[in-house]
Amino acid sequence: MGRKSTKENKNQYQISRENAGLTREAASEKMVYISSDRIEKIESEKSEPHPDEILAMAECYKNPSLCNYYCSQECPIGREYVPQVEMKDLSQITLEMLSSLNTLQKQKDRLIEITVDGEISEDEAADFKAIRKDLEKMAMTIDSLRLWVDSTIASGKIDKDLLNERDSGD
Repeated sequence: MGRKSTKENKNQYQISRENAGLTREAASEKMVYISSDRIEKIESEKSEPHPDEILAMAECYKNPSLCNYYCSQECPIGREYVPQVEMKDLSQITLEMLSSLNTLQKQKDRLIEITVDGEISEDEAADFKAIRKDLEKMAMTIDSLRLWVDSTIASGKIDKDLLNERDSGD
């Protein structure tokens, strides 16, 4: 049995592994191609993780949020383009989604007016900026819902095949 870590400043990868109740050795056995030494180097920040290692850890530790963490915090491209998604309760996500939909429904006609000519004039810029901000908020809410679904599947509370089933009417 592996030793319990006493390290004060644990990174997300170590916290996720420990939350999954795995030693480095046990995690390595489950992931097959990532050695316990490699896991130690990633956790102690002596080596940068590779995207395929992040995918393997996220699956092994049943923590899909590791992928968003890596992309939004460590990947040079992702730091620029991928926002960090906050894990929320389904009820909070639903309320945020409904609020965003209501706001955007009210702004729909103005968005059409602004974009119909393919240009954004000075007098339209402030309205367009506000609409864009609301669209970005909705995108974050959608990303939160995706993360919630992925986390719920990983925890075994929802059957992935059940969600991927198509109605015969499609």
